[in-house]
Amino acid sequence: MTESSTPVHAVPSTPASAAPSAMRPFPARAWPDVAIISVLSLLGVIGYETSFGDYNFLIAGIGGLVVGTAFGVLGYVLRLGVVTNVLAALLGYFLFGSALTMPAQSLFGVVPSLESLAGLALGAVWGWADIVTLQTPVEAPYYIPVVPYFATWLVALVGTMLASRWLVVRRTPLRSTVLLIGPALLFLSGILLGTDETYFAGVRGVAFAAIALIWLGWRRQAAPAASDEGATRLRRRKFAGTGMLVTGAVLVGALAGTALAPTQPDRFVLREEITPPFDPLAFPSPLAGFRAYTKDLADTTLFTAKGLEPGDVIRLASMDSYDGRLWNVAGPEDMTSSDGGFELVGETLPLPELMRAGAERSAEIEISAYDDVWLPGVGYPTRLAFDDAASVASAGDLRYNSATGTAVLTSGVDEAYRYSIDATLQKGIDDDDLLDTPAALIDLAPVENTPDVVVAKAQEFAGDAETPIEQLRAIETALKTQGFLSHGLASDAVPSRAGHGADRMIELFTRSQMIGDEEQYASAMALMARYLGYPARVVMGFAPQIGDDAESVEVVGDDVTAWVEVAFEDVGWVAFHPTPDETDIPQDQTPKPKSEPQPQVRQPPRSDNEDEDLLTAVEIDDSDDEKKNQPFVIPLWAWVTAGVVGIPLLLFFGTMLVIAAIKARRRRRRRNRGSGDRRVAGAWDELTDEFAELGFDVPRVGSRRQTATVIERQLREQGLGDARGAHTDTGPVRVVRADAPASGIRVMPLADATDRAVFGGEEIEQSVVDESWSAATEAVGLARAASGRLRRLFSRFRIRSKRDWAQVDISGAKPAKPAKAAKRAGPGSGEAAAPAAG
Repeated sequence: MTESSTPVHAVPSTPASAAPSAMRPFPARAWPDVAIISVLSLLGVIGYETSFGDYNFLIAGIGGLVVGTAFGVLGYVLRLGVVTNVLAALLGYFLFGSALTMPAQSLFGVVPSLESLAGLALGAVWGWADIVTLQTPVEAPYYIPVVPYFATWLVALVGTMLASRWLVVRRTPLRSTVLLIGPALLFLSGILLGTDETYFAGVRGVAFAAIALIWLGWRRQAAPAASDEGATRLRRRKFAGTGMLVTGAVLVGALAGTALAPTQPDRFVLREEITPPFDPLAFPSPLAGFRAYTKDLADTTLFTAKGLEPGDVIRLASMDSYDGRLWNVAGPEDMTSSDGGFELVGETLPLPELMRAGAERSAEIEISAYDDVWLPGVGYPTRLAFDDAASVASAGDLRYNSATGTAVLTSGVDEAYRYSIDATLQKGIDDDDLLDTPAALIDLAPVENTPDVVVAKAQEFAGDAETPIEQLRAIETALKTQGFLSHGLASDAVPSRAGHGADRMIELFTRSQMIGDEEQYASAMALMARYLGYPARVVMGFAPQIGDDAESVEVVGDDVTAWVEVAFEDVGWVAFHPTPDETDIPQDQTPKPKSEPQPQVRQPPRSDNEDEDLLTAVEIDDSDDEKKNQPFVIPLWAWVTAGVVGIPLLLFFGTMLVIAAIKARRRRRRRNRGSGDRRVAGAWDELTDEFAELGFDVPRVGSRRQTATVIERQLREQGLGDARGAHTDTGPVRVVRADAPASGIRVMPLADATDRAVFGGEEIEQSVVDESWSAATEAVGLARAASGRLRRLFSRFRIRSKRDWAQVDISGAKPAKPAKAAKRAGPGSGEAAAPAAG
């Protein structure tokens, strides 16, 4: 009765204590379990090192452990239900995942952005497939670090919730073993997702087993001892038994592992069982072997084609990437949204999104001496079927890029291979119909290191032409009429060097006559078109002479050709053939341009179903109009979505507007306050702040000339030195070249002008101030235009000024010293030292 009366008297004395608390302490017995789960998970995730090649992934892996454990503990402490706890943990997953896995895609490296949030979702679903199909070390796509982050987050969350909510209720060996499933799966995933090279597999395996066994033995719930002596004796026996068990397990495991472990080539990993994505850069550029066909295989039958009609050309590969040495098929790192990449396909092949369908072909091709990986075809195939046993066995190696119409057999094409193709040709369009048609707005792989002479010739050949088709035809005609054809054979009148790198392009335009073949002229025109902002690519193939009644044609090496294709909006890729026909090269005078227009050769046959295509579009539009005439009622989900999406958008754009207002005020103060020299120095301050906000590493200490040198060097290194307002944002394709002279964006003249204004000791006129601000605005505008959209977006959320605490910490300079130096420098120099450091 005494024991039962005690709480009765305690209740009225503290009434509040009887109410259940909103929080509860985390079970003390669960902390060791959580620690063991974390240690074992860390041993498992370290195995991902063979996939990533370094230890940077541990930031994501350990971060996932911390986030998952923290929200598991937090859910218990706050008395959250299981579902609510999981939802809260998902919120933490997205909230902290951006900084831990994708800081480059996060705002300021910490705040989640739309891109980083999407990456966290994509990485959790598709990252597992990417990590076993991409070459190691895995560095792309950008969301690949999400794989270890998600894995450790999930294991830590589930393990913590089980340890605190389930295991503490009743501890049994079976229940304790359940907690080891997550870390064990994480350890196994490190093996399966890795390579055939192990990362301290024996040491990690023994450590994992030893820790798990000790934990199972010591954390097993035991009956209470009758006395202290009994408890001591029980602990002693428990210690000895656990030690013997662990020692025996380690010895047996080490001996068995040494005897039974597979050798390195026989080690089972998923990436060896899964075919990786095709990397075209693993094979030589198709255009690099152009002269091999004209010199070594000129009369050799490469393959036989049936079902072609006069004027048809055979496509081999489309190349849209240029690095100053070669035109090549874009690799995985240069793939854009408009280039779908090479994919595993069956017999049925998709048509490209950008094309106007024309005639159809059904062709059969039988290989003879051709032995490359690029599969000859016609038009854009819709069906490709192998017809012989040998080629059928290699059908699994077929990859196809629907955007370019390029097919590749990664195992290579052998003699006697036969396959049939059903294809659709691009419809031929008259130039008159393209006068009002703009070039297509698509992204292509970058073009770099374009020689200056090619840029100058592009401007010269384009002349006064205004529309895209007129400019492109003018360039085509100039190359065709002013140049001469030579394959560099012994029978040619003048030697012609092979290649299409930057040096060969310079040679093409600096000699007394333009001399080359399809390789050089197609490369030159494509570079000119890309400079003018048009989406152009080089296509290599064969153009055999096909008779009217010919059932088949033997394609020989001399039939090899190359041409240029440019994409037009709602039309497709239009072919251009800039290679001249004239082979009689004068020896002592420059050839005069010919007056005859460019003949339309090898154009795909026209189709008479254009009206039907238009009629189909009209039917779709009519259907849309009927839907628009129906009464419109905003559903409830739309209101909910507007509220959920609208608030983040308001925060996003509201913050952007506030920062824009602060920057505008900063700009006005610098331009309008103070004497002339201070306003000129303000222009330099504004320029350095704008460049820093764009992500450039602007020195905080140093002279203006030193700062200008650093900025211009970064412009060249980042490929932004050739930003030209006329061809960057207004053209249909933004092509930024890293080879152009730095005169495109120059900041050194403004640095010199600012020093003269500040230290000259003369009164500065308003015109000088306006010129300085105009130069600063122009340089910043060109740099912004040349930068990517995401980079420009980030700059809108950055503010850099002399009062920025981050700048003061980084520079470490004392504010008094530059002020004294400025006073000694003379009038107006008080603002001079600060810009030099800005």
